[in-house]
Amino acid sequence: CCAGTKETAFVSAVTAAGLVHSVTRSCSAGNMTECSCDVTLRHGGSASEGWHWGGCSDDIHYGMSFSRKFLDVPIKNVTGKSGLVAMDLHNNEAGRQAVAKLMSVDCRCHGVSGSCAVKTCWKTMSSFEKIGRFLKEKYENSIQISDRLKKKLRRKEKSQRKIPIGKEDLLYVNKSPNYCVEDQKLGIPGTQGRECNRTSQGPEGCNLLCCGRGYNTHVVRHVERCECKFVWCCYVRCRRCETMTDVHTCK
Repeated sequence: CCAGTKETAFVSAVTAAGLVHSVTRSCSAGNMTECSCDVTLRHGGSASEGWHWGGCSDDIHYGMSFSRKFLDVPIKNVTGKSGLVAMDLHNNEAGRQAVAKLMSVDCRCHGVSGSCAVKTCWKTMSSFEKIGRFLKEKYENSIQISDRLKKKLRRKEKSQRKIPIGKEDLLYVNKSPNYCVEDQKLGIPGTQGRECNRTSQGPEGCNLLCCGRGYNTHVVRHVERCECKFVWCCYVRCRRCETMTDVHTCK
């Protein structure tokens, strides 16, 4: 469904980033024979400033290389250089670049009574949650490109073609369909009948999820055991509690 949209761009980027992240973590954990920690950083640092590289720095170079071979090579073997192929390759790389961009430095202090006279530092990847938030922001600001591939990727909007496309930007060719309305041919279920949160302003909120159609409210009764106590000897006595909650579903 929906090839070449900003949603497929996001999926491509997250998949490529996830592969880099998981392979690199496995390398650092010693679970793979082909790779380990980043040895290029050892014996470096700044002695005058009281710190040096040590520990096990995440070596994303192997993870990046593995991701390119696994995801990009099959796409490159597709006959014909269409805008969709170029888009997929770019978005894969954008996902990988997100992992590299968000690398951080962790340090551990050494010294008398934790004085931090000397620090050992190593490079580490950010949590995948942080990488995902970064890519979600790129998704929300994704750029439409022309599907007519010439020498390089070009923006669809002619008035913006002089603005360069960054390697971390997400690109799409086709505008997204209307996900609000059911379309069996495209495999879109629509949002009618979906449960929503009346008080939220986020994507799960009734205002957004119901696409302006409004929502129905019905009361649901929950019955469960509660206030359970152990009685000597030997059984558990509970009360039967009932709660009534409002459930909102999209019209």
